[in-house]
Amino acid sequence: MHLYIHVPFCQRRCSYCDFSIAVRKRVPVQEYVDALLTEAAALPESDFQTVYFGGGTPSLLPPGAINHLLVELLGSADPGPAARGGQEVTLEANPEDITPDKAKAWRAAGVNRVSLGAQSFDDAVLKWMHRSHDAARIGAAVHALRGAGIENISLDLIFALPDELQRDWERDLDMALALRPNHLSLYGLTVEPRTPLDRWISRGATHAPDEERYAEEYLFAHRRLMADGFFFYEVSNASLPGFRSQHNSAYWSGKPYVGLGPAAHSFDGTTRRWNLRAWEAYRQAIAAGRSAVESEETLNDEQRYLEGIYLGLRTVEGVPFAALRRPSPPSAAAVLSPPPHLAAQGWVEVRDGRLRCTPEGWLRLDSLVSELTMQTEIRS
Repeated sequence: MHLYIHVPFCQRRCSYCDFSIAVRKRVPVQEYVDALLTEAAALPESDFQTVYFGGGTPSLLPPGAINHLLVELLGSADPGPAARGGQEVTLEANPEDITPDKAKAWRAAGVNRVSLGAQSFDDAVLKWMHRSHDAARIGAAVHALRGAGIENISLDLIFALPDELQRDWERDLDMALALRPNHLSLYGLTVEPRTPLDRWISRGATHAPDEERYAEEYLFAHRRLMADGFFFYEVSNASLPGFRSQHNSAYWSGKPYVGLGPAAHSFDGTTRRWNLRAWEAYRQAIAAGRSAVESEETLNDEQRYLEGIYLGLRTVEGVPFAALRRPSPPSAAAVLSPPPHLAAQGWVEVRDGRLRCTPEGWLRLDSLVSELTMQTEIRS
């Protein structure tokens, strides 16, 4: 089992964000902790292999609250040594929230991996994004984390920004790599409905991300990071050897996980459930003794198959090529080959009996999955 904890609170909403957050000047810490532990009390006892505090902004929680949650949820009076023994405990954090004292308290509580929302090293870009930190805070945060003994550090960066920002993507990658992180997550800017970015575009104040720029910056990042020893193990994630995100890798491999908090999702291998999205609705449901689950869906065989193909092709491992043909004769793996035009374009390749996307293929992942699964139906 893997555990996700959603912390919805933020001090402001970023210009591109449509996540389930609650903007608060004062975080209702005790109410949140009580609600979360009440929800967790209904769970069967489980040994969680990973814990991930996501948000929102989990670093707004006081270290004492994080320690209390880990003690209660991991069933240990001292979670720190358990985490040091190999249990991955990740905390998403904003650079401006990190101080040497906080970092030491997180480490003492059992946090041994931090995913840092850097996004850019250009102060003008950060202001446009409605971020609360400047570029200097990113380096200071990394230094504080390392000083506290947290060596497993990931940086988030956003690419494919509007042309008028004149963002230097190569410079941002160079500055990120100069901090020597173990892991980088790269996300292309997308325009989500009802976000500030969506409103800016609708009134002509800025432009939608350019598809050509998106592809150029994505492929450049692959070349740049690989030259520094990084390995893309998933469409948006690259790490040094031994530093993949164990928690996120569980999602992509279809393993079961439990989600706690507003908007959190859970999956047991067959049924997916998701909680009420808004913090107030979630809090009131828990306080009234009701379930926080908003809805659920049970996947049929076809849905599980298609989801397995999609998730597998997101990763560098890909999928067994024989799995793309149902029913498959025993010798199918030896004779099957990818659709010729996909291979000729350099979007997919077959190695060791597995179909894998190239970086160019990852850019077209949705359409590739659609075409491959459609060919599956034709061949069956």
